Amino acid sequence: MAIDGKLEQYKENEFPHLAATGYRITSPATRAYNCFAWAAGEDDRWWNPLEPNSPYYWPDGVPAELTIAAFIQAYQTVRFQPCESSDFESGFEKIAIYATPDGEPTHAARQLANGKWTSKLGRWEDIEHELDGLTSEMYGSVRQVLKRSIE
Repeated sequence: MAIDGKLEQYKENEFPHLAATGYRITSPATRAYNCFAWAAGEDDRWWNPLEPNSPYYWPDGVPAELTIAAFIQAYQTVRFQPCESSDFESGFEKIAIYATPDGEPTHAARQLANGKWTSKLGRWEDIEHELDGLTSEMYGSVRQVLKRSIE
């Protein structure tokens, strides 16, 4: 569902499942936040464990490393807990952490109330998509799902 020529074609080339599974852009591009912050529900800072000093953020007490365990701990600071399924559960909000085959986190997506997922694509736009739409060489695949109760 490309709508903006070359940039959209680039995204669809990087994420070959995206066009096939369908997606829609839900916000303009911004450098104010990244996927890891967006998954946590934040749109005012950029989460980065390797550069936790200004202008980046990383939760206090969480190892500053690119591991699934560190990202689980980071999301636990905002009440997310590991779970077994990416299936929609009423009363819960879920996050999916994508990682390379060697376990390095590359991306995170958050489940919406309609069961689809929302992602911030780096410095690009936010999109609504199917979970497997971003499975790719660039992002790897979903390696961990977390959930928190919606208050």
